[in-house]
Amino acid sequence: MIGSMEWLNYHHLLYFWMVAREGSITQASKQLLLAQPTITGQIRALENTLGQKLFTRSGRNLVLTEVGHLVYHYANEIFSLGRELTGVLKGRPAGRPVRLVVGVSDAMPKLIAYRLLQPALTLPEPAHIICHEDHPERLLAELATFGLDLVLTDAPIGTLVRVRAFSHLLGSCGVSLFATSPLAAKYRKNFPASLDGAPFLLPVERATLRRSLEQWFESLRIHPRVVGEFQDSALLKTFGQAGLGVFAAPTVTEKEVRRQYGVSVLGRTESVIERFYAISVERKLKHPAVVAIAEAARDHLFHPTP
Repeated sequence: MIGSMEWLNYHHLLYFWMVAREGSITQASKQLLLAQPTITGQIRALENTLGQKLFTRSGRNLVLTEVGHLVYHYANEIFSLGRELTGVLKGRPAGRPVRLVVGVSDAMPKLIAYRLLQPALTLPEPAHIICHEDHPERLLAELATFGLDLVLTDAPIGTLVRVRAFSHLLGSCGVSLFATSPLAAKYRKNFPASLDGAPFLLPVERATLRRSLEQWFESLRIHPRVVGEFQDSALLKTFGQAGLGVFAAPTVTEKEVRRQYGVSVLGRTESVIERFYAISVERKLKHPAVVAIAEAARDHLFHPTP
């Protein structure tokens, strides 16, 4: 019966959403043209209705609780629908694009991230993609609070990470070694032994590719001369483009790397394997854009994996 239903006060939800979005009650009060005590009281009323705290204090700042993150995620969807309704009634075309919020690990090669996400943009109803780049642990924390639909990374979720999520292998490939034409010509002969003493650009130490390359060097008993270490894969390639050293990238991006950075292939190896994962809170992928990403990766981008 209607009388027994719990009704959500959407004015209270709007005030909460504005504070969370703006980052403070002061900024929200300017947007809403309301006094700060009024907004504080409305948020307190919403918390009483929900029976949960939505904010905690950290010094002078308001920080969303875990429940607050969840409510904010739903509020985004609710007010997005409201804007769509207004637009439709004003005569704009109907049809709401599928929204996909993706976290991309900062160690993920940008060209791989683009190739993985591209199928979501070519659906019959293309997805509206929102990308966030950060350290995997922070992205997984955001995934756990439903702030993200998906995390793309080069490693499965670790056993020490206290997040209930599932790793879906999208594919794997070997790596190619690149350098400017003069460097490639110099070190191509007798590859890979020729890399001993060669100037090399590496990802930072915590990167999966860095560890794999170092194990490969050790197995070959060669010692490249490391001239730079980079967190950002695109910046690493830019230094390689300038002729400062040899660098590695997934073989499936070989054509794009050569074209975009004007470098040559020095050699290839299957002894270093790059693996790429989609991490979600779902054991079985359901989001239509995520399903398209996974299917395209397994069927087209990478060779089929067992």
